[in-house]
Amino acid sequence: MMPRILGVLGGMGPLATVDFMDKVISATPASRDQDHVPMVAASVPQVPDRTAAIEGDGPSPLPAMLDGIRRLERGGAESIAIACNTAHYWYDEMQAETELPIFHIADMAIQTLDEGVAHVGILATAGTISAGIYADRLTAAGMAAVVPDDADQNALVMGGINAVKAGDVAAGGDLLAKAADALRAKGAERIILGCTEVPPGLAAADEMRDDCVDATDALARACVDWAMVDKADALKTA
Repeated sequence: MMPRILGVLGGMGPLATVDFMDKVISATPASRDQDHVPMVAASVPQVPDRTAAIEGDGPSPLPAMLDGIRRLERGGAESIAIACNTAHYWYDEMQAETELPIFHIADMAIQTLDEGVAHVGILATAGTISAGIYADRLTAAGMAAVVPDDADQNALVMGGINAVKAGDVAAGGDLLAKAADALRAKGAERIILGCTEVPPGLAAADEMRDDCVDATDALARACVDWAMVDKADALKTA
């Protein structure tokens, strides 16, 4: 069976893209090269900053992301995963411009939460937090979002994310671990790692705990499940 081709809209940032693709590989039940999921990636780090755009401090990244989607279409992709949480602020606009299905990372992450969880912490960019990308979906699912206070969001979360983007992954992880502890102190039972820089940071700092929900991993696993559906069967159910 030939798995379906996954398109990866990445570069936001480069390390997060590699982390996502590595998690796709790790989640794939393969015993040889030919068993793995075929992927085509558009990893262009020059996409304008997503948080700055949401906060009105920079240009929209949508044109650049749509250009990436066109590259993926030309490369033969049959669906698209976006290796950036904050980019999902423009999810509806992107989906409207392509016939390829686009996975929504927040939906994939929330689907993994155990039944009975009431309070869910969110470690994400200021743009993702202010846009309600996770909080709105958690509320709709009957759960309460627990977010950092402004001081922790600026110093610990954004400080940690920016450190990872700058290549100081362990130092960024230390800051993010402190932010996670603050969310636990506020009553978070699970913590969604809602920025693709957060999992590599926490992993480098050896702070990936059992209550952490890796949104990147949830997206990767959903993509593997999709890719492994036989094309003939997929056409029958389409």
